[in-house]
Amino acid sequence: MNDPAQQQGKLSELLSKWPKGAVAVQAWLDGQGISRQLTDRYCRFHWLRRIGRGAYARLNENVDWTGALYAMQQQLNLPIHAGAKTALELQGYAHYIPMGKGRSIWLFGLPKVRPPAWFQKRDWEDRPRYTATNLFQASPDLGLTKKQMDDYSIRLSAPERAMLEFLDQLPGSQAFEEARLLMEGLATLRPELVQRLLENCRSVKAKRLFLLLAEICGHPWLPEVDLKKVDLGKGKRLLVKGGHFDQKYQISVPFQRPDKEQMPP
Repeated sequence: MNDPAQQQGKLSELLSKWPKGAVAVQAWLDGQGISRQLTDRYCRFHWLRRIGRGAYARLNENVDWTGALYAMQQQLNLPIHAGAKTALELQGYAHYIPMGKGRSIWLFGLPKVRPPAWFQKRDWEDRPRYTATNLFQASPDLGLTKKQMDDYSIRLSAPERAMLEFLDQLPGSQAFEEARLLMEGLATLRPELVQRLLENCRSVKAKRLFLLLAEICGHPWLPEVDLKKVDLGKGKRLLVKGGHFDQKYQISVPFQRPDKEQMPP
């Protein structure tokens, strides 16, 4: 295709289908009738720009990790989603939202699934951290929802699932005190979804911490959860040396359960 007018016509048609702010991968471009050869030509004429091998952005358009996640989900059909604290932040539940750029972004996928090389190699303004997990092996899509990001949407964890993902990472990259503060903001969780997630979650540690923190916060949805159907495992979980050991949930944490009898009225 050497006719500039025809090239621009195909480009205009392409841009009408390409969400603003999103990455486009060559596999998707092929489906739109844009061959690799034609893509290279568009880049040479500065109509598109390459952000990695097989990945492109509109000219003069700054794409961030959400635009890349959209491409991974919608164009490459990869089972990768935003979760843990990142999902809570995007849905307005996080107490500590880092200011400016350079914050950590938590992405999750199934075992043996990896983000494409162009995503891993690119220097994003925020720092993606990817975890392959089978936390909900029997129901990998349970508790996932969508978030509209201007011209496109991304798949991410609902608050109920995001909190369990956050707790599963303790005591490593996430802080116990932050976990307690995050749980304080989750007073409106859906008990039916909490029930299903707890029954399907494979992490005994995450489930015990989730229930302990919810009980400390006194959330109204907790009494609607049937703990008899939740497998909390056996034995103690010593997550913090020298921490406070909670007898009910048999787990050690850095904070002590408030004593209601000693609390002021």
